[in-house]
Amino acid sequence: MKTVSCKKGELERKWFVVNAQDQSMGRLASRIALVLRGKHTPKFTPHVDTGDFVIVVNVDKIKLTGLKAMNKVYHRHSQYPGGLRSAVAGKVMEKHPDRVLMTAVKGMLPRTPLGRKMLTKLKVYQGAEHPHEAQQPVPLEF
Repeated sequence: MKTVSCKKGELERKWFVVNAQDQSMGRLASRIALVLRGKHTPKFTPHVDTGDFVIVVNVDKIKLTGLKAMNKVYHRHSQYPGGLRSAVAGKVMEKHPDRVLMTAVKGMLPRTPLGRKMLTKLKVYQGAEHPHEAQQPVPLEF
């Protein structure tokens, strides 16, 4: 039995659209990371980007379960002394709900140049409309 390794030219990427309304953020993020990485296909190869594109709509209606809206804290630093800024997840969801999902998915992908390339295939939109109708995305049900 030979191990078949997928090559870059053999890939046929699909486009999926996900409605995030009333879905749990962590569960949704883990399923999106699985599709971005390509683990849902039989041609998965760890060192090749075999994943598909994912469009997430209605991300402003996503659910944070438990006390995450009050207790989950996001930190960022400007790399200057005293430049640490912290924000609670509830406040971040009010202003930039797309960043919350992007951060969750980013944490579930490999921390390599290949993982950063995989994250570029994720498109997140706050409303129900998206500009990718020409790609004919297929609904992705979980």
